[in-house]
Amino acid sequence: MSLAVEVEGLTRRFGDVDAVDGLDFGVRTGELFGLVGPDGAGKTTTLRMLAGILPPTDGDATIFGASVAQDPESVKGEIAYMSQRFGLYADLTVRENLDFYADIYEVPRKQRPARLERLYRFSGLQPFETRLAGNLSGGMKQKLGLSCALIHEPKLLLLDEPTFGVDPISRRDLWLIVHEMVAHGVTVIVSTAYMDEAERFDRLALLQSGRVLAVDTPGALRKGLAGRLLGVTAQPIRRARDQLLQLRSVQQASVFGDQLHLQVSSAEADREEVVSTLRSAGFDGFEVASIEPSMEDVFMERLVAANEGDDGPA
Repeated sequence: MSLAVEVEGLTRRFGDVDAVDGLDFGVRTGELFGLVGPDGAGKTTTLRMLAGILPPTDGDATIFGASVAQDPESVKGEIAYMSQRFGLYADLTVRENLDFYADIYEVPRKQRPARLERLYRFSGLQPFETRLAGNLSGGMKQKLGLSCALIHEPKLLLLDEPTFGVDPISRRDLWLIVHEMVAHGVTVIVSTAYMDEAERFDRLALLQSGRVLAVDTPGALRKGLAGRLLGVTAQPIRRARDQLLQLRSVQQASVFGDQLHLQVSSAEADREEVVSTLRSAGFDGFEVASIEPSMEDVFMERLVAANEGDDGPA
């Protein structure tokens, strides 16, 4: 499959800070690709460089063959970029905002009715087309922002944490819109800090401190931990973690709510040692069971591995 986006050594420095540090990945045409990581991982900076808004300090990325470093203006006609705070005009109605962005992107007048009908159909905004954008709910503002970004039918859609702070129903609706775009052949790159959203992507890049920890499908990333996780329910949970970290078989222990996730060599082989240790330490009513890995588990495992690599010999 051809690549819509190729990123090679993409770097952006702000003073002494490497916000993005030598990223390498490719995004296939028609793919839903995720940039997943916590705040400060470099997601927004990466998207701004891909959008041609922010020049890279080093490295490059090509969008359908055009260089964002050498010719950012040629990139902009093929893309739509929606930031966390998309530039809606609060004193314009829903329809007026859409018409305004259609004018900016020079959408031919004859094509606008069909495009508006399609955008209204999957956004559900038609009943509100005369409402001022400033009077919309947060979720509806996001759907309007996304509709404005799509009015010129871009080949590449860049979305920066589109579901941040959005209610669950609007969050679902936004993902339905994104998946429909992908079904129509649009390439989409979405950044998110929500690990549960990582499962939605065809492939994703896990980012931390401006670096790529891993690039693969969600299934392949989770498969690397399959059969190696134990879920422990014990109170107090942090004392249980400290106790179990002393075991050589426990490679990592992370608290997830009221449960402790242990990364071990083999969940089946190491379970009895964990049970025996908790019992000897005076824990009562605890439970230990093999569990399937989540993307949070994968992220933590990759982060620990990356940190150990940084601390190791050159």
